[in-house]
Amino acid sequence: MSDARIDGTRYSKPAVVPDDLRLLTGPTAGIVHLPVHLDWSGCAIYDLDRPGRIVDLYRAVINEAASPADLHTYLDASTLKRLWSDIWLPVGIRRAWESRFPELSCLASA
Repeated sequence: MSDARIDGTRYSKPAVVPDDLRLLTGPTAGIVHLPVHLDWSGCAIYDLDRPGRIVDLYRAVINEAASPADLHTYLDASTLKRLWSDIWLPVGIRRAWESRFPELSCLASA
């Protein structure tokens, strides 16, 4: 797990990044209910068969993950790669992921 600070301050939330994308084996279809620590908006139900909602789920999980287990549980490596350029992420989080997985930065610029 990366402990890269998002904005460089000691008080910022660290970006959680998996050690290997192959560990991301989460669901790719159906309804997913995120726990409160990943989505406290009150609308934590995601229909992965709806394109906009799956992007929202990936954004929420990547931004709010407390540990790599959150990433492993809710993200899928192939889906992540397919959606990467469409997911809005803070610069620091995107940088942490693309630093660990350079193939993602290639997808973002494609």
